[in-house]
Amino acid sequence: MGTAARSLPFPWLKPGVLVGAMAPLVSLVARAATGTLGADPIAECLNQLGLAALILLVASLACTPLKTITGWTWPIRIRKELGLLAFFYALLHVSAYSGLDQSFDVRAILADVIKRKFIFFGFAAFVLLIPLAATSTQAAVRRLGFRRWKRIHRLAYLAASLGALHFIWRVKKDLREPMLYAIALAALLLVRAVTYARARLADRAPAAASIRDGLA
Repeated sequence: MGTAARSLPFPWLKPGVLVGAMAPLVSLVARAATGTLGADPIAECLNQLGLAALILLVASLACTPLKTITGWTWPIRIRKELGLLAFFYALLHVSAYSGLDQSFDVRAILADVIKRKFIFFGFAAFVLLIPLAATSTQAAVRRLGFRRWKRIHRLAYLAASLGALHFIWRVKKDLREPMLYAIALAALLLVRAVTYARARLADRAPAAASIRDGLA
């Protein structure tokens, strides 16, 4: 019992993340039911679903840098959950666009993707999230091997970057909010780059020492 308590110090963490992540969807459904989504309810629906997807995706990418900086282990335990929730909202976002906005008109959707830059980047971000969600299980890690799995999941940074561009080009005028997510993403990439550089230097140090000893 003591071992279980030490390994799971926050038993409420994952349920809490799930409840918190569902709050935007519950609010959206409640507003739709009461007719308070504003003058353009479809646009409001798309905006809120897309924003939730981007926030959750950036939050999932923040887990590893947060562990690196603070030494906390709990962010890693919710990383996959946040990523899957981001995919869930992205799927709802794309479904709402395809169904509510375009009435599942495939030709109109393809024309939109080709002609409108922000839709192209948003669609590309969603496509990149599909293999990430499909390989999120331990069985997928064993099947692919950890190194290959890790390379695939680095696509999350590209998906988030495309999502941020999608948001920026969608807004066009008031860029303050989308730029916050772009800056946050850039900061996370910087932390990962610095961590990677330090690890490479640490790996090279023993080899360099061995060469010096051999020449001495």
